[in-house]
Amino acid sequence: MRERRPELLIPASSLEVLKTAVIFGADAVYIGGEVFGLRAKAKNFSMEEMREGLTFAHEHGARVHVTVNILAHNRDLPGVEEYLKELKELKPDALIIADPAIFELAKEICPEIERHISTQANNTNYGTYRFWWNQGARRVVSARELSLAEIREIREKIPEEMEIESFIHGAMCISYSGRCLLSNYFTGRDANQGACTHPCRWKYAVVEETRPGEYMPVYENERGTFLFNSKDLCMIEHIPEMIEAGIDSFKIEGRMKTALYVATVARTYRKAIDDYLESPEKYQANMEWYRQQIGSCTHREFTTGFYFGKPGEESQIYDASTYVKEYTYLGMIQEERDGLYQIQQKNKFSVGETIEIMKPDGRNVITTVKRIMNEAGEDQESAPHARQIIYVGLDEEARPYDLLRRAE
Repeated sequence: MRERRPELLIPASSLEVLKTAVIFGADAVYIGGEVFGLRAKAKNFSMEEMREGLTFAHEHGARVHVTVNILAHNRDLPGVEEYLKELKELKPDALIIADPAIFELAKEICPEIERHISTQANNTNYGTYRFWWNQGARRVVSARELSLAEIREIREKIPEEMEIESFIHGAMCISYSGRCLLSNYFTGRDANQGACTHPCRWKYAVVEETRPGEYMPVYENERGTFLFNSKDLCMIEHIPEMIEAGIDSFKIEGRMKTALYVATVARTYRKAIDDYLESPEKYQANMEWYRQQIGSCTHREFTTGFYFGKPGEESQIYDASTYVKEYTYLGMIQEERDGLYQIQQKNKFSVGETIEIMKPDGRNVITTVKRIMNEAGEDQESAPHARQIIYVGLDEEARPYDLLRRAE
């Protein structure tokens, strides 16, 4: 079997997040356009932003994969055809597709662009992989329900050149590889058309039929059960097993996440992968740093999902907790001007506050906010949460693409 150096594939919801992902260690990013992707609520990319993102990624040696992974209805197909013609001109590195009709259109319209099969297509066996290979797919994304043992068997029974992409970190769906109807039922917004409202994350109560209007809250008890809320996948401690299973691309979930989240997971997994490939001993020695870093970004309780078999009672993926949030994202350094750093401010902070500069090389530098100035050149005591361009004076050096964050 050939030596496999896994690709680190990071989600990007916007041009800012794409640049963050690339600078903080992504080998590739996956993005959605304004149509025909499964994250319609994400900011997503206009064609012009996609063009700029492709240029930036390619200049930094990274690839860009574009999602066209809705399950299409008749009404969608003419628009998909036009969209694929536009993508042909932009030349992304790959298209992520779930629907066979869209796959056939892509093969006809832009055959030079790699075609990858989305996890939404429920890829659970080596026969499915071989089917898609024979149709011209370069890569298949494994269903989240597969164990590493099953993936190893798939690797053994598919062509050596065929690529396997598997999730290594991020939110888990309560339904089988995303096939959920809750959003459609409650709100009329179809998850398989990219409009999921995530009702599995809502709070629920129980009503007993003879006592209407009497709402009894649902609590987690000693048996560890809960209605819908799932834990987050985290395989930072199991990179050796992921590589040994023959996985070519390690995929982070989160195309609706912030730049801070993306920077944290990209930087941590980049270092963990590189450390292991350099020396398994170095990887083990740095494990506490990986755990600390990955635990600092917004997350629910972590799980290894289905990779080591079907979760049992103690390791089941459902969880009563909401997100753990240790840091607030303040902005990304865009440029320096007369000793001040330009950022598009994301959350409120004030002169005199202690914050952190998060750097791509793994350092987190403590600094104090010395000055805040608006675009008109007026000094301010604080930066209101208005997503405006401001200029910040710090007592430590920062560089473009460094992120500013505040511990909570």
